[in-house]
Amino acid sequence: MRIIFTIFTVFSFLFVSGCWMEEEVIPPVSQGLSPKNLYLKASEEISTGAIDAALKTFDALQAAYPASKYTIQSKLDSIYALYKYERYNEAIQLLDEYLKLYPNHFTSEYALYLKGLIFESKSKSIIDDYITDNAQRDTSSVLSSLQAYIDLIKKYPNSKYSEEAKDKLIILRNVLARHELFIAIFYTKKNANISAINRCKFIIEKYPNTPSVPAALHLIAHNYQILGMEQLAIDSERVLKLSYPDYKPHYTLD
Repeated sequence: MRIIFTIFTVFSFLFVSGCWMEEEVIPPVSQGLSPKNLYLKASEEISTGAIDAALKTFDALQAAYPASKYTIQSKLDSIYALYKYERYNEAIQLLDEYLKLYPNHFTSEYALYLKGLIFESKSKSIIDDYITDNAQRDTSSVLSSLQAYIDLIKKYPNSKYSEEAKDKLIILRNVLARHELFIAIFYTKKNANISAINRCKFIIEKYPNTPSVPAALHLIAHNYQILGMEQLAIDSERVLKLSYPDYKPHYTLD
């Protein structure tokens, strides 16, 4: 029995020693680097376009040094890098996680602004200024961008980012108003005149100071004429001439 016990002890020692030695050769998650050096390494990887490598380095930094000031900055840098490389869905996912983790951190105002920018960029195409119009596409990203800017302005009214967000709201509301106008034009072409009129009324009520309002008034008058509602058509034309005397239709129903 003593011999068996001795053999068992030796093997147990060798097994434990082997595990200990195996654990020793596993590289640490920090790669032996300080938080600052990990951050600098990831920043260098971003500058060379190695975005996935940078994200892995940032992940290592966050895992090894969760309380470091570089961890918070690395999260924002990860989001911004994904945004610049047009990986919008990934950026939005990380951004939502960031805002849940740090809802009242001093960087959250920038994070909200960045969220608006990402959704705004997601709604656009590089040919929008030449051929297409993002108002003709799905506007869910535009609405999300609008909401992010509104949240920013409400929570941080004196922020420098809020000032720029106010200008963004004007642009986004114009896009949403144009979207409704495109729908109203579509309905008019399909002889869905009541639906067209209701869309135009929605523009006037929801987006009263946008460039689409005079077109909406003009389209209302046209649809009332089609329906034989002459007095309503005349009233709409009167409002149009009083409010926008120089208006000329910029759309076609052909």
